[in-house]
Amino acid sequence: MMPKEHELTDAEREANEIALKARRKEEALRHRTQSPWSGLRMFGLVGWAVAVPTVLGIALGLWIDAETDTEISWTLALLLAGVTVGCLNAWYWVQRELHDD
Repeated sequence: MMPKEHELTDAEREANEIALKARRKEEALRHRTQSPWSGLRMFGLVGWAVAVPTVLGIALGLWIDAETDTEISWTLALLLAGVTVGCLNAWYWVQRELHDD
């Protein structure tokens, strides 16, 4: 039995559905608004991205300093390393959020 001309095939229906979703997404991106919650979420994300590596660096540095007797302050060195890693981590997450579409 031949399909009627006005009936769509499964592939055509799927293509129409995909096109509709793409148009909706483009429209949503054009009219995207930033809520106060999104700013607060980004603030928290950046804070945790920097704080966690910094605290871990300090904790590891304190432990190394307690276990060894060297002239090098591992706490200070790993504090700086933790802050550096944290800032790079925060930069990565901010870039990801800005370009996430």
